[in-house]
Amino acid sequence: MGEHEQAGRLPGEIVEVYRAPLRREARDPREIIEVYRQPDRREVVEVYRRPVPGRRAPVGKKPGPGGWDRRHGLYCFFLCVAIMIGLTVAAKAVEYLTAQSRPEAENVVYERTEITIPAWPVDQGAGLAVSREPGGEALTAQEVYRRLNPAVVTVQCLTGEGVSIGTGVIFSEDGYILTNHHVVRGGSECYVTLDSGYSLDVRFVAGDEDSDLAVLKVPPEELALMPLAALPFAPFGDSEQLEVGDPVYAIGAPRRLRGTLTNGIISAIDRDIEVEGRTMTLLQTNAALNSGNSGGPLISDRGQVVGINVAKYMSDWNRDSVEGLGFAIPSAQLERIVNDLLKWGEVQPEPRLGVQVVTDAQGLLVKIVDPDTAAQRAGVREGDYIIAAQGQPIENTQDLFRVRRTLYVGDTLTLTLRRGEETVEAALELDEAVE
Repeated sequence: MGEHEQAGRLPGEIVEVYRAPLRREARDPREIIEVYRQPDRREVVEVYRRPVPGRRAPVGKKPGPGGWDRRHGLYCFFLCVAIMIGLTVAAKAVEYLTAQSRPEAENVVYERTEITIPAWPVDQGAGLAVSREPGGEALTAQEVYRRLNPAVVTVQCLTGEGVSIGTGVIFSEDGYILTNHHVVRGGSECYVTLDSGYSLDVRFVAGDEDSDLAVLKVPPEELALMPLAALPFAPFGDSEQLEVGDPVYAIGAPRRLRGTLTNGIISAIDRDIEVEGRTMTLLQTNAALNSGNSGGPLISDRGQVVGINVAKYMSDWNRDSVEGLGFAIPSAQLERIVNDLLKWGEVQPEPRLGVQVVTDAQGLLVKIVDPDTAAQRAGVREGDYIIAAQGQPIENTQDLFRVRRTLYVGDTLTLTLRRGEETVEAALELDEAVE
């Protein structure tokens, strides 16, 4: 229903893991910063020493074998340059061969590791609401941080490899938390740390590996220990109102540095990126994201969460050489996925309409009607313009996607079409799911 730009492959964010037992009684809310200690604290500067051209060797000291003159110095210089060029060429060759030998995405199979974190039941009436309102006046960075940071938590899960560390955002006052699925993948025990340093055990509600989203819940007995009657939670805004260049902020725990705020802009919208063998349509941002930001909020300057940070580009050769290429799951996708997880414990497929559409100067044009689909049976024709769906005005593919995300297989979709000078209605019986 509209093509997205193909931007290449992304190896996926690596979740920081350190090998340490998870002991509740030994938790320390203070930040832990890794320090490299060397025995000599003096600064070391690499110096190349050679005699000054035109001067003789000091009295009492003989020159090296064969003498040391300008010619020998030039030989050594050119030899060093040749060695450096050779090493650079060899490194690039290794990187190229590694990329060439990497299997194609469709042949990559990733093991789905079971999550054994104590469970919380689904269908408890909880829900995630994404506001279509702009959210008021623009806020300063300080105001964004003061409003949103209390609703951001550091997530730590005990896995078979150690402790997986990421970020989460609270979206309801009774303790429902949204994070990335890869943060809790393979987890057996999990807790979150609030901005105050207070730690709470959490339960696993549901997750979806394909969309890389998971929902956690703070149980009532943990909430009862809190000095607050309710947890602070973040408001969610509509990512489809974003434009390239809009300012955004990220809050998370990169490298375990809890409560870190970074800023940037929306660099691209609807970017198709390959993550662990699957294509995801994401927001691109230059706000700094690093290991530990996974699952944290991408926030508009109106103080609304407009995405969940999920990945960044990294070089296979040097993981620190690529900056300013971060990606987030748009909030417009979150509402349906998260509410499906809360109600059924899994994501329900969206219904297939059976049309291929493009946006032109006159609106949303039906280019192709697929045979034996809901659209064909309802009488939709090629050349029709879709002007409304379920009574909501339609101007582009994003508008139609938004309506489709509210529907399930078995529902009926009413389209208002402009056909030449006529306006006609078509009722689509949605009996097929999108593959």
